[in-house]
Amino acid sequence: MIQKRLIGVVTVRDGWAVQSFGYSRYLPLGRPEILVENLDRWGADEILVQVIDRSTSGQGPDMALLERIGRRGLATPLIYAGGVRNAGDAIAAVATAADRVVVDALLHDDPAQVLKAGEQLGNQAVIGSLPLSMEDGEVRWLDYRTGESKPLSSVLLELLASGSVSEALVIDWQHEGEPRGFNAALIETLPDNVPVIAFGGLSQPDQIARVLRSPRVAAAAVGNFLSYREHAMQAFRAEIVGVPLRPAEYQQASYD
Repeated sequence: MIQKRLIGVVTVRDGWAVQSFGYSRYLPLGRPEILVENLDRWGADEILVQVIDRSTSGQGPDMALLERIGRRGLATPLIYAGGVRNAGDAIAAVATAADRVVVDALLHDDPAQVLKAGEQLGNQAVIGSLPLSMEDGEVRWLDYRTGESKPLSSVLLELLASGSVSEALVIDWQHEGEPRGFNAALIETLPDNVPVIAFGGLSQPDQIARVLRSPRVAAAAVGNFLSYREHAMQAFRAEIVGVPLRPAEYQQASYD
């Protein structure tokens, strides 16, 4: 039986970890590396650090942040998202600290560079980010740099179906930060062979369990709702029933 994963998400804006609500309102939480350390200790299967203001400002990956995280000696695999402009940026992020990278703007701008990154790193190291919404019964794909949404393109669907990215990070961006907000219908809009990481508005163990039961879903990513109580990741794991989760590994590491 395929084991499902729980991914802890740290959202970074202006250098600080934040709680995000629909990617339009933010509350500061503190230093990103501290939140990453907590998730490393508390049994996350992977940690996603998403820096949401790199591409909009034309900057590349936040290498300084990756270097700080890299010095922490994490035992948990790290996924990095933010400012990946080409295959070289993806390679540099992995060389610094990340195990995998997320591409978003690159899917709009230059799918050939996504293919190149997969060839250089291995497709398993590349995740495609899809901020989606359902409007009048049609799924729409957001370009967060412009705020414009459009139908899923045939080029994108062919790239996903080809296995050129290992998984699709399906973000319900309209309900991000909203309790129980995730629209599970978004999952059904992608090719059948594309494993999905569900994200945005996943707040309660029973809701997460329902999403993880979908054969299309490989993982659930939780961000804001891990900030409401200490050891929240451990609590989520204990309360999710009827789903074959990976066994948790709780770290006892001491960080400098």
